[in-house]
Amino acid sequence: MPGRIEDYAIIGDLQTAAMVGRDGSIDWLCLPRFDSAACFAALLHDETAGRWRIAPSGAGVATRRRYRDDTLILETEWDTPAGSVRVIDYMPPRGEAADVVRVVEGLSGTVSMHMDLRLRFDYGRVAPWVRRQEPDLGAIAGPDAVWLRTDVELRGQDQSTVAEFEIRAGQRVPFVLTYQLSHLPRPEPVDPERALAETEHFWHDWISRCDYDGRWPDAVRRALLTLKALTYAPTGGILAAATTSLPEQLGGTRNWDYRYCWLRDATFTLQALLGTGYVAEAEAWREWLLRAVAGDPADLQIMYALDGTRRLPEYTLDWLDGYEGSRPVRIGNAAADQLQLDVWGEVIDGLHLSREAGIAATDTAWDLQLALLDHLEGAWRQPDNSLWEVRGPRRHFVHSKVMAWAGFDRAVTAVERHGLDGPVDRWRAVRDEIHAEVCAKGFDTDRNTFTQSYGSRGLDAALLLIPRVGFLPADDPRVIGTVEAVQRELCQDGFVLRYRPEAEGVDGLPGTEGAFLACSFWLVDALHDIGRRAEAEQLFERLLELRNDVGLLAEEYDPVTGRHLGNTPQAFSLVGLVNSARQLSGTTTHTSADPAQQHTGRR
Repeated sequence: MPGRIEDYAIIGDLQTAAMVGRDGSIDWLCLPRFDSAACFAALLHDETAGRWRIAPSGAGVATRRRYRDDTLILETEWDTPAGSVRVIDYMPPRGEAADVVRVVEGLSGTVSMHMDLRLRFDYGRVAPWVRRQEPDLGAIAGPDAVWLRTDVELRGQDQSTVAEFEIRAGQRVPFVLTYQLSHLPRPEPVDPERALAETEHFWHDWISRCDYDGRWPDAVRRALLTLKALTYAPTGGILAAATTSLPEQLGGTRNWDYRYCWLRDATFTLQALLGTGYVAEAEAWREWLLRAVAGDPADLQIMYALDGTRRLPEYTLDWLDGYEGSRPVRIGNAAADQLQLDVWGEVIDGLHLSREAGIAATDTAWDLQLALLDHLEGAWRQPDNSLWEVRGPRRHFVHSKVMAWAGFDRAVTAVERHGLDGPVDRWRAVRDEIHAEVCAKGFDTDRNTFTQSYGSRGLDAALLLIPRVGFLPADDPRVIGTVEAVQRELCQDGFVLRYRPEAEGVDGLPGTEGAFLACSFWLVDALHDIGRRAEAEQLFERLLELRNDVGLLAEEYDPVTGRHLGNTPQAFSLVGLVNSARQLSGTTTHTSADPAQQHTGRR
C-alpha cells in the first residue's frame, strides 16, 4: 500500500515529477509531462498500478533521507544488520528525453538489494510489452516506450521486472529509466555519473540567485526549489501540485486533479519570485499568463493546462481504488468551467504587480487589461462559485467582489502612476460602488466581521486578504474584527479552515476537509499586519513544523490525526511560506497594493 502523503519526496526535470516514498518506491510518475497519464500510479491504488522500488531485501522504510544540499537530488539510506546503503534518486533537467536515474551506493558492509520495476501505462491500466533490446530492457505500449539500462541482471516475474544483487561498501550501481514516444528513435540514456554532477550544478546555480536574507533561509530555499520543480520549463507555467486525487478527507470524495495552472495563484507566486530575486521566472510566469488568457475576456477561465490549453474535461478512473480508498480518482477538473469573478481582478492585480516591479510592460498586456476591465464592469454584480470552486449554488461571495474592486483599483493606479490611457473617472466610480456595496452587504455589524457572502453568517479565510489587497487598511476596526472572527470561528487547533463545508450547504459536497495551509499563512500575515507580531511568528513556527522530513507541504493538514491531506507538494502552501517568511523577516516586500492607495474605510 502507498505511504502517508507526508512520506513522499519529489524529484523532477522541469517537465514532470516523480514521487518517492520513504520505502524507496516511486509510486507516482507521469510521462512525458506533469499532466500526462501515469506509468506509476501505486499512489492511488497499490503496486499493481505501477511502481519502481529499490531497497534492501526485506527492508521497510528507510533509516533517514534528505536532499543533497540545495538540490532536488534525493538521498535515502538504510542501516541493516549487514551494512548500510544509500539510493540516490534524481531526474536530470530534460534534454533529448526524460530520464529517471537511481544510483545504489554501498556505505558499509555488504547489503542484499531488491529491485522491482512494474510499469503500467495509462494510470495503471495498460501492461506494456517487455523485451530485451540490448543493452537495455524495453517496454512498449501504444504511444509510450521506456528503456531501462543497468549492469545488474534482470528477470521477469509476475508481470514485473526484478533483480537481486549485493552492494559492497564503496560500490555504485546505477539504473537509468528513459522515456520516449514509441514512434520516435530510441534515445541514448544519460551517463549517470555525469548527469548527477550536471544536475547538482544546475540546482546549485539556480538557488544561488536567491537573495532572501531573513531568519528562515533553509525553509525558504527548499520552498523555492520545490516551486521551481513544479514549473513547466517549456512555457513557464507553474502547476498547483504534482499529483491528482489525494484526498482532502481520508476515504472521502473531495479528490481533485491539481496538475494545472490556476490564475488565482498568479499574484502570490509573483510576490514570492520577485521578492526573492527570481525575476526571469516571474517574467516567464507573466508571459504564460498573457498567452493563456488571450482571447474573449468573457471566456476567461480560472485554470489552464501547462501549455495554456483551455479544455480540461473531468472524468474518473474507476479501476483505481483511490488513495486509502478515497474515491473517485479524477482526471481533469470541471471547475475550469465555473464562473469565479475574482480571477478577472487577480489577473489585473498580477499584471499590476509586474508593472510595479519594473518588468517591462507591453501594449498587448495593457490592451488585454482594458478588455478584461470592460467585461468585469458589466459582470461584477453576478453571483459566482468563489475562489474555492464550490459546487453548490452561486452566491455573492465577498472575496470575489473585493477582487473585482482590486481590478479597478489597479487600473486607476496604472493611469495615475504610469500614464497609461483609460477611462479613469468611470473606473473610479465603479471601484467606489463596489467598495460601498461590500461594506454594506458583506459586513456583519453584530459580530464585527466580514462574511463569506452577502447575507450569510459564514466566514471565509479569503477575508484575511482584505488588507493585503488594499481594500481597507490593517488598522481598520472591521479588519481587526474579521481577523479575530476567523481565529474564533474558522480555526482548528490554531490552523485555518477555508470555510465550514457543513455550514449553509455552501459547497454542495459531502464530508469535510483539513486545515488549508495557504490560509494559515494568510493568518500569519494578517496577524503581523494588525500588530500582533509575536502571535504571527508563533503560528509561522508551528506551520514550519508541519513540513515533512524533507521540507515539503501538501495542501492541507489534519490537526486530529497529524497527517497531510490533499495534493502534494502544494505550490500555494509553499508560496505562502515564502511570503510570510519575508514579511516576518522585514525584507522588502512587493505587494499588490500600495498602502498610500488604500481606502480609508468609508462605507
